[in-house]
Amino acid sequence: MKTIEIGTLFLCFSIFFSSSFTISYAKLFTPRFPSSIIKAEQLSVSAKSNNGNKLYRAKYFTQILDHFNFNPASYQTFQHRYLINDSYWGGPEKNSPIFVYTGNEGDIEWFAQNTGFMFDIAPSFKALLVFIEHRFYGKSIPFGGNKDIAYSNATTLGYLTSTQALADYATLILDLKKNLTAVDSPVVVFGGSYGGMLAAWFRLKYPHVAIGALASSAPILNFENITSPYSFNNIITRDFRSESENCYKVIKGSWDQIEDTASQPGGLDLLRKSFKICKNYIDADALEGWLRTAFAYTAMTDYPIPTNFLNPLPAYPVKQ
Repeated sequence: MKTIEIGTLFLCFSIFFSSSFTISYAKLFTPRFPSSIIKAEQLSVSAKSNNGNKLYRAKYFTQILDHFNFNPASYQTFQHRYLINDSYWGGPEKNSPIFVYTGNEGDIEWFAQNTGFMFDIAPSFKALLVFIEHRFYGKSIPFGGNKDIAYSNATTLGYLTSTQALADYATLILDLKKNLTAVDSPVVVFGGSYGGMLAAWFRLKYPHVAIGALASSAPILNFENITSPYSFNNIITRDFRSESENCYKVIKGSWDQIEDTASQPGGLDLLRKSFKICKNYIDADALEGWLRTAFAYTAMTDYPIPTNFLNPLPAYPVKQ
């Protein structure tokens, strides 16, 4: 594999990762559970609006560990965090609506800070905004908030399911409406990606709690024998190919070339230098995984305006 070809591939995705960025195989590819799309540094963003007002207040609800069984362990509880903004709410007297974000795999504050649509429409509907954190993420950790225990084995992680999460949301929403004397206020749930799947499923599972759901980028049918396992990668491929046939060809041919180079004497060192990778980089699989992540997130955040959603990006990053 020629150095020039490696360089061309590097340029195809370097817009997502800075050219001075280095990766550590141990840090990036060490298995961990549960995973999250949220980086710790992204949570340092101030939870304030442009006018300086706080976007939300954090509250906690005593949530049951297991909604569906009657074992002694099922009755354990944990502190379930949710965020609330009543700045626009018309109040229970007018049966003003409640907009609820069904949290996905990460700290709920990050999702609240990146869900501007709900804040944009809340004044028009005089809606109460609620963002509920997903169990086992953020500060909503069962087993005394101890992640080492919560993530330790199959038994404890057995309580981390979408079914339990949906029941969490239903329980919290009904209790909140009761406490606010807003039992007649209609609820609409919102979510994106996995959170969007939860929103759609919530409407189906608990139609007596939510009158509607807005699910964004929610692959609710992405299951075996229903949707092709290649559909997501096909969409990513189409994104890049629509902007540059040459870039598409370079990326498509890169996988075999990377493996071929890695198998040659000195090949791993050549790849490490070309992609500015840390010295503890191990094999071609690690590099390919890094590249797949870069391509996927660039396509996922191919917005028409500059953004700082997952990483600072210009408008139309795939085109760039």
